[in-house]
Amino acid sequence: MKKVLIVIMFLAVAAGAAGQYAETGKSEERPPLKQRFFFGGSFGLQFGTVTNIEVAPLAGIWLLPRVAVGAGPSYQFYKDPFGRTSIYGGRAMLQLTMIQDLNNLIPIGLNTGIFAHAEYEALSLERDFFTTGSDGSRRMYYGSFLAGAGISQPTGKRSSMNITFLWCVTGNEYGIYDTPEIRVEFYF
Repeated sequence: MKKVLIVIMFLAVAAGAAGQYAETGKSEERPPLKQRFFFGGSFGLQFGTVTNIEVAPLAGIWLLPRVAVGAGPSYQFYKDPFGRTSIYGGRAMLQLTMIQDLNNLIPIGLNTGIFAHAEYEALSLERDFFTTGSDGSRRMYYGSFLAGAGISQPTGKRSSMNITFLWCVTGNEYGIYDTPEIRVEFYF
């Protein structure tokens, strides 16, 4: 029930932002569809006692000037002193830009933006690595809802680097996520 309320609350904020944009009466035309698509994702490396290699590409579209949705696959290789495993699946995300240019509020010399971010991630985990009991199947499904906020720094006309801080809202019983989960992503 808790996750349903959070999703409803996030969608209400997104709808409010869309309504606010419609009320401003801007005469700007919506960009063509091909200009609203974006691609990118993240790549993570950690070596040492724990090795963690992650690849998570993403494709999305700007529905409104401040609302983006996207989806993509995710793969993670994880090794610690107790064993190794592969985690794979996919994710769907919703991003709402709250402040497009922070420089208008605080003159810091950068056109950094602030956004709210929510995503649902569906992963396939190796049952023997994460649990002690087995029901005969080798892998199990694990779905999680993550929510948070981030900062976006444009790196070109249609590209940006985003730093996102996400918290696992639905529980983290298998210890997959750090608190917070910090991601550095690039969109182009």
